[in-house]
Order: sequence, then structure tokens, then C-alpha cells
Amino acid sequence: MNHRKWAVITGASSGIGAEFAKQLSADGYDILLVARRQDRLMEVQSSLNGHSEILVCNLAEQQEIRQLTEWIWKNQPVLLINNAGFGKCGEFAQSSVPDSDMIRVNVCAAHDLTLETLRMMEEQGCGNILNVASSAGLLPCGPYMADYYATKAFVTSMTMGIAEELRRKRSPVRIFCLCPGPVDTEFNEVAQVRFSIPGITAEQCVRTAIRGMQRKNVLIVPSALVRTGLFLQKFVPRELVIRIVARSQKRKLASDR
Repeated sequence: MNHRKWAVITGASSGIGAEFAKQLSADGYDILLVARRQDRLMEVQSSLNGHSEILVCNLAEQQEIRQLTEWIWKNQPVLLINNAGFGKCGEFAQSSVPDSDMIRVNVCAAHDLTLETLRMMEEQGCGNILNVASSAGLLPCGPYMADYYATKAFVTSMTMGIAEELRRKRSPVRIFCLCPGPVDTEFNEVAQVRFSIPGITAEQCVRTAIRGMQRKNVLIVPSALVRTGLFLQKFVPRELVIRIVARSQKRKLASDR
């Protein structure tokens, strides 16, 4: 019988994932750190006080997703932080075939890990899943980041739908969706974007996410400024929201040239 209180964190080598590892480790969880870069995972691991393990895993590869789900079934974690994901800014017509890895990681891996972990947790009779989406997933679409916005809309919609299914059958398992706006991490550099509103720290984002799960808030938006913007956009015609987003994204592209 497994007596460890495991938390599995994907995308744990930096940013929000690394911060989740630090805060959850301090809270008594045993941590499985999952990401592609072993050296960065080892750096994060060295900063943790409690027990932790590393699993080097490229979630764009189905076989490596299977390796992680096998670990999950064997070790029965009580918490999954489904955080792995990335974005890229630019015109859709200029994207290349390797860019489809974004869909494999942001959508397919998030789906498969949610499904397998949910089945395992329902069988063991407890557990929480936090899917990290984005405030982008709460907007109609995102010109110049069309794929990214679409992937995060998938994660948001899937998570909210599952949450209602679990509520209706009074499942002991809970699922949550974290939708941050700008967060000061290396995601911005990888995605080649600069935000027009100030970001919050990864520490603040994770602290708010953990508090939201404790309060059983299915949808967690950690920035008050972003929450206000999302509320106000409900009163603006959809076409105008899309044009505003397009103008903002286009400005980011121009600023990088």
C-alpha cells in the first residue's frame, strides 16, 4: 500500500511548475517533477526540502505520456498539476509542422493525463486535478496566437465539463482549472510575446491557485486585473473583442522586430 502523499507536476522545470513544486513540497507533499530538461529538473529538486523524484518526459510523444500514466497508476498520487504547455506568437499561415507539438502537449497530453489520473483517483477514492489553462481560454479566440488560444479553450472547456460531471455524481475527486493572465516566467520569452498589462509573480499565481482549490473554486483566475477584464468583455460584442485581441497581439509582434 502506498503511504506517500504524491503530487505530480508536469512542466516542473521552470516557472509556475517549479513554484508549485516548492510550495507543495513545503506543505508536506512528495513531488514527482516531470519535464523534458533533466538539468533544470535537478535544479528544482535541489531547492526542495522533502522527498522528490524526477521523470524526464517529452509529453509531445505518446510513448512518454504512457510512461507517466504507468507511474501514476503504480504510485497513486493524490494531486496532479497538469501544467506542461507552451505558446508561440505569429501568423497561422507562417507556422510549421513542428509547431503542432503545441497541440500534442497542450491538448493531447492534458487530455490523456486527466483521463488516466481521474480513473485512478476515482478507483482509490480521493484526489485533486488542477489543469493549468490560461485566461486566453476564456476569450473568443486569439489572432496571431490562434493555436495557443484554441488549445487553452479546449483545456478550460474540458475541465469545466468534467467538474460538473463529478459534482453530479458526488465523486470524491475534484478537478480545477487555473486560468492565469500574464505571469512573469520564461513562457513569455519562448512564446515571443510581450504583454501590455503587468504580470504577476509565479509565487502569487501558485499561492492563489492552492487557495482556490482549498475553497473548491473550479475556475481560478489569480489576477484581479484579468478577472475585471474578463468580466467586462462579456458586455462587448464578440467581433469587437476579437479585433481588440488581434490589435494587442499584432502590437506584440511589431515590438519584437
